[in-house]
Amino acid sequence: MNFHVIGVNHNSAPLEVRERLAVSESQLPDAIRSLVQLPGVDEGMVLSTCNRVEVLTSTKQGADLRRFLGEYFRLSADALNGHIYEFQQREAVRHIFRVAASLDSMVVGEPQILGQVKEAYAVARGLGAVHSSLEALLSRAFAVAKRVRSETAIGGFSVSIASVAVQLAEKIFGSLDNKTVYLVGAGEMAELAARHLVAHGAKDVIISNRTHARAVELAESFGGRTVPFDQLYETADHADIILTSTGAAEPIFRREHGERLLKGRRNRPVFFIDIAVPRNVHPDVNRLDGIFVYDVDDLKAVASDNSAERRKEAERAEKIIELEVDRFALRMKSLAVVPTILSLQEYCETIRQAEIDRIRGRLGSITPEQEAAIEAMTRGIINKLLHTPITTLKSSTDHPEAATIHEMIRRIFNLNSKPKE
Repeated sequence: MNFHVIGVNHNSAPLEVRERLAVSESQLPDAIRSLVQLPGVDEGMVLSTCNRVEVLTSTKQGADLRRFLGEYFRLSADALNGHIYEFQQREAVRHIFRVAASLDSMVVGEPQILGQVKEAYAVARGLGAVHSSLEALLSRAFAVAKRVRSETAIGGFSVSIASVAVQLAEKIFGSLDNKTVYLVGAGEMAELAARHLVAHGAKDVIISNRTHARAVELAESFGGRTVPFDQLYETADHADIILTSTGAAEPIFRREHGERLLKGRRNRPVFFIDIAVPRNVHPDVNRLDGIFVYDVDDLKAVASDNSAERRKEAERAEKIIELEVDRFALRMKSLAVVPTILSLQEYCETIRQAEIDRIRGRLGSITPEQEAAIEAMTRGIINKLLHTPITTLKSSTDHPEAATIHEMIRRIFNLNSKPKE
């Protein structure tokens, strides 16, 4: 297994670092192409969410992924030091399994991360950047996530980002009855949060999105209304709660927008829930009296109060992960000997056929029964001769000198050369 993971997440890096590494949906293909062009990288995938940016590769020895991060995102080593984590081989497998199963999420058990991993995989696969080793790893990761979800109650005890946002809004307003929610951006997380807010009493939903058709589609599901994106600032003061989740590279709400917003609301408080990375709301907006801004790291602090039930289910899930890591490692080791076994069988079959062809002329006319007997006899001889080396290869997967054993068998049978006829 030559798997390598490098990245940052909500535990290793603050939001101001993560947003400098964030990859938008439109940038993702370019990031993947740049990754697989790196010397030593055979396959690669990039995962970018509000809580993590990770690079997953199947590599040859010598691939410098730290250098890739620095050069691609134009960040110095000092900016990355202390925030980056790296996992290789078995640890990389464990990490990917935990991420897909939502055990490494800010909110343990949340279901969105699996969909995000699948989307990243689909993009990389579509570009031909995922094919053999990563294909096997990710396919297994999806199966492991499904097993964790079905065999534990981890999802049942999860506290979603959406529910945390509701908790914060209720602390600020006391009650959400008759409050107006403004969605800026129409992604999945924004939709979930809005549904929670409406379920807790919010009366009206306004949606503004760069792609207006998506805003209309979402508004119909809420019974809400839409506003063209170019009218965002002149209509934002209609809302008590503004939830932002756009893919903008720079903040779309700055201090001057906050001041205009307060003037339009006649100093009535307004609550920003900014779940975008990079952030959609500049930190300066939070310094204005009457405006409360919570970003994804603020939501993390609220969500960190795990119940005993969730911890218990997480422990059960971790045991499943360990078992699955062992199984996957064993499977990959077994696959490593397959090329040698196939080469050995092909080599011996070539010799068998050549010997039959060489003596066929001496035998004269033979019956189909005799032909079948010759086939059965020669195949039986080959199978008996190959039994011991093939068994040795299969049983060597856990041997510390497995590579040496494989190479020795290849040399003994001259598998790197064509057999003499």
